[in-house]
Amino acid sequence: MQTTIRRRLPLVTGLLTVVSLVAVVAAVRQAIPDALLPPVPHSILAAIPHLNALLSAAAIVTIIAGWRSIQADDVDRHRRLMLTSLGLFLGFLALYLLRVAIEGPTSFGGPEWLKLWVYYPILGVHMLLAIVCIPLVYHVLLLGLTHAPAELSETLHPRLGRIAATLWLISFSLGIVVYLMLYVLPL
Repeated sequence: MQTTIRRRLPLVTGLLTVVSLVAVVAAVRQAIPDALLPPVPHSILAAIPHLNALLSAAAIVTIIAGWRSIQADDVDRHRRLMLTSLGLFLGFLALYLLRVAIEGPTSFGGPEWLKLWVYYPILGVHMLLAIVCIPLVYHVLLLGLTHAPAELSETLHPRLGRIAATLWLISFSLGIVVYLMLYVLPL
C-alpha cells in the first residue's frame, strides 16, 4: 500500500483534498442528511467552538515544537509532533463539521463596520489559508509516511513542509481570532 501511495502521490493528495473540501461544503450548506448525523445535545454543540479554540491553540504549539524538532535534527520527535498536529486538526475539523452541519455557520453579531472591515477580512484570509493548506498538508504528510527519513531531503517535503507549517500556523491563529470575535469579545 505504501508503495502504491508513493507512486500515486499527486492522485492520492488530490482525492483526499477533494473529499475534505466536499465534506466542508456539504456541512456548511447543511446538505448532509439528518439520518447521517448523530443526535447531539445542545450543551455539547454549544461547547464545540470553545473546545475547537483549545484544539487550535494546541495545534499551534505542536506545529511550532515540530518545526523546532526538525531544526534540531530530531526526526522522530518531529514526526510525532506533526502527526499530533494532524490529529488535533482532524479532531477540530470533525467537531466543526458536526456543529455546522447541525446548526449552520455562526453569524457575526457585532457592528456592521466591524464586520465589513475587520471580521470578514480576517475570516476570508483564515478560510483561504485553510483551503490552501489542505493539499499541502496532505502532500507533506504522505511524503513523510511513504519515504524513509534519509530520502525526504530529496523530495519536496522540506520546502513544502515549511510553507505548509507557516500557512497552517497563520490559519490556526486567525481561526482563534475569529473565535474570539464570535464568542468571547463583548461587542
